[in-house]
Amino acid sequence: MSDASVTDSRQMLGRLRNVMAEDSAGQARLDKITGLIAEEMHCEVCSVYLFRDADTLELCATEGLNPDSVHQTRMRLGEGLVGRVARTGRIMNTADAPAERGFRYMPETGEEVFSSFLGVPIQRLGEKLGVLVVQSKSKREFSDDEIEALEVVAMVLAEMAELGVFVGEGAALRARHTQSVMIRGGVGQEGAAEGHVWLHEPRVVVTNLIAEDPHRELERLHEAVNRLRVSVDQMLDGARGGDKDQLQVLEAYRMFANSKGWLRRMEEDIARGLSAEAAVEKEQSTARARMGQVNDPYLRERLHDLDDLSNRLLRILTGQGTETGAEMPADPVLVARNIGPAELLDYGRSLKGIVLEEGSVGSHAAIVARALAIPLIIHAGRVTTEALNGDHVMIDGDQGLVHLRPDETVVGAFRDKMAMQVEALERYASIRDKAACSRDGVTVGMHMNAGLMADLPSLAGSGAEGVGLFRTELQFLVRTKMPRRGELSALYARVLDAAQGKRVVFRTLDIGSDKVLPYMTAQDEPNPAMGWRAIRVGLDKPGIMRMQLQALLRAAAGRPLAVMFPFVAQREEYDAACAEMNKALERERILGHALPEVLEVGAMLETPSLAFAPDKFFRDVGFLSIGGNDLKQFFFAADRENERVRKRYDTLNVSFLSLIEQIVERCAATDTPLSFCGEDAGRPVEALCLAAIGLRCLSMRPASIGPVKNAIMRTDLAELRAVIHAARERGDQSVRPAVVEYLRDNGGIPAKG
Repeated sequence: MSDASVTDSRQMLGRLRNVMAEDSAGQARLDKITGLIAEEMHCEVCSVYLFRDADTLELCATEGLNPDSVHQTRMRLGEGLVGRVARTGRIMNTADAPAERGFRYMPETGEEVFSSFLGVPIQRLGEKLGVLVVQSKSKREFSDDEIEALEVVAMVLAEMAELGVFVGEGAALRARHTQSVMIRGGVGQEGAAEGHVWLHEPRVVVTNLIAEDPHRELERLHEAVNRLRVSVDQMLDGARGGDKDQLQVLEAYRMFANSKGWLRRMEEDIARGLSAEAAVEKEQSTARARMGQVNDPYLRERLHDLDDLSNRLLRILTGQGTETGAEMPADPVLVARNIGPAELLDYGRSLKGIVLEEGSVGSHAAIVARALAIPLIIHAGRVTTEALNGDHVMIDGDQGLVHLRPDETVVGAFRDKMAMQVEALERYASIRDKAACSRDGVTVGMHMNAGLMADLPSLAGSGAEGVGLFRTELQFLVRTKMPRRGELSALYARVLDAAQGKRVVFRTLDIGSDKVLPYMTAQDEPNPAMGWRAIRVGLDKPGIMRMQLQALLRAAAGRPLAVMFPFVAQREEYDAACAEMNKALERERILGHALPEVLEVGAMLETPSLAFAPDKFFRDVGFLSIGGNDLKQFFFAADRENERVRKRYDTLNVSFLSLIEQIVERCAATDTPLSFCGEDAGRPVEALCLAAIGLRCLSMRPASIGPVKNAIMRTDLAELRAVIHAARERGDQSVRPAVVEYLRDNGGIPAKG
C-alpha cells in the first residue's frame, strides 16, 4: 500500500464526510458522492446500484451515464456484470467490459463507450445492499490500491445506507427498517404469535465512520484489541478442565485475537481513513460474506468465531454493551442468531414467540420452546439485521413465516387466522373431558409430552390422560454442573404431585447426538445421531444411570412409577438396563425406603432393529413407546437435522406405515402395551392413520390434543384403515393423497395435504 494511495483514500473519505455533513436530501447526497468518487478515482463514470427488492437492482445515482436512466434502469440479480457482482459478492475488474461473458448492453444509459469496469459489492455484515461501479473509456485494469480504496468507500456507503443518509423517492431509496419484510424460515415449534421484537443481542451502531486523526484511531484499536486479548485469556483460564468444545472455541478466539493478519488489515483500513469501529466492521462484513460462500463446516465455524470476536471488539470500542436501557415490550418476540437452553429458560413463558437465524429442529432451544409451547421459527435468514427492538412482528410457526413490520393487509389476514385458532381451541375445550372415541367406537388414549415443571399445568387444561413422555434430560441440559440426586428426587416428586395420580412415564437421560451436556466431554463423532448416546451412555457410565434411577424410586415414595429407557437397539441393552434397575431397587429396600406400589419398566423403540427383536423381548418388556422422530430418520436414512433431506420422506409412506403396523401386530400378539410418541402424533392426519392401523395410545405436545381428539371423534377408523390398505394394494408410495381425499369427503377434518 503506497503512501500516495493512502493519501488519496483519506482525501476521498474526508470529502465524503463533508458531503454527509451537508443538510441535503438523500438523492442529492448520493448524486454528489458519485461525482466525488469519479473525480477522485480519475474515471469518467461512477454509479451506485441498490436493491429495490431481494432480486432486483436499480440504478440510483450516476456520474457519467445518462441521468435520465436513474431509477429507470433495473436488472435482475445475476444479470449483466453488475448483477454478477451482486449475486457473487465478489469484485469484478476488467479492461474490456463489453467482451466479458454475461455483459448486458443497457442502451438507455449510454455506457457502450466505456471499456474499463470495476464493480465492488456494497454489503454490511453479510447483507448485500448493492454495487458500486466505476468505468472509464480507456482500456485498463484497476490497480490493487484503487480496488482497496473503492472497497473502503463501498463499506462507508453501506453504513450510510444503514443510517438512512440516502433516504429518498423510489423503492431502492426507502428508509431501511421501515419497510414490510417477509422472511421464510423453518418450523421449530408450531403455533402463531403477534408481538414486538426483542433482540437478544442488540446490534452495535457505528456512527463515526471516517477518522479525522488516524494515529488516534490506531491507538484506540490497539487498546481495544489488548483488552479483548486479556478478556479471552481470562475466559480461557476459567474454562480449563471444563467442556472440550468451549475450550476449542476459546482457543480459536485467542488465535484470532492474536492474529497479525487480522490486526494488519484493520490498521491498513484506518490508514486509508476509516475509524477504528468502521475498520472492525469492514473486517466483520468480509468474514460474514465469506461465511455465506464457504461450505466446509469447520471453516464456517471458524468464520463464526471471528464474527463473534469482532462483535466483542466493537462493543469495547463503542462502549455499547448488551444492556442498552431499552425496556422489553409486554409482548416480546425474541430475535437472535442462536440461543442456549438456559438463556431461553431465563425468559420463560414471557415470550410470545422466538425467531432464530440458525438453530435446528432438534436443538436445545427447540426442545425448550416445545416444552414452553412457544412458536419457534429457525433458519430465518437476515432477521437480526432486518429487525429493530420494538418492531411489530407476526410469526406463523405452522408455515415458518416471519412478517416484520407487516402492512395492514397482512395484519388483517394474520389476525383472522389467529381468531380462527382461538375459536377452534374453544371448540376443543368442550370435548376436553371426553374420551377420544371414533365414530366406529374405537377409543384412543391421549397423552402429553413434557420436560419441565412449567408443562404440568397443561395436563388438566389440555385434556391429557397422563404424561406419555417426560424428558428428564432438560434438567441436565440447563445446568452448568451435574445435578445432585436429592435435587432430582425433589423435582421428580413435584412432577408426580402435579400429575395428581395420572400416569407419568419418565424417560431416563437421553443425551448425546444433538443433546450434549455442557459439563461432559463432547465426543468427536462422525455421525453423533448414530453414535454414543442415550442408553449407550447410561450403560457405559452406570453411575449416572444409578443416580437417576434412585432419584426416581425415592420420588415415587410408594406411588406407581413408570420408567422408560431410550434408544434401545437390541434386547441385551434392555436387559442390562433392567439389571441396573433391580440393583437400585435392592439398594432402596436395604435402606428401608418405600418401593413403588407398581413399577413399570419399558423401552423406547427408535431403531428398526428393535422392531425385529425376538418374541421373548416383546413378552418381557413392560411397555413400548415408538419414538417416531428417530425411527423415521433411521428408517429412511434421512438426518432430521438436515433440511435438504428430512422433508423428502413422508410418515404416511407405505413402507414406514407397514413397519408401524408390524410393530402393532407383534405387540398385540404378546399383549405388550404400545404407544406412539413424536411430532407426528400431534398432527391430525398422521394421528388418524396411526390410530387406523391399530395404535391405541398417542403422546404429543399439549396444544395438539384438542385437534387430534376432535379428528378422531369425527372419523370412522375402520373405513380409514380400508382406504390405507387400498392405497397400499394399488402400489401408492404414500397413502396421504387417498387419506386426505377421504377425510375431505367424509368431514373428518379440513385436512391439509
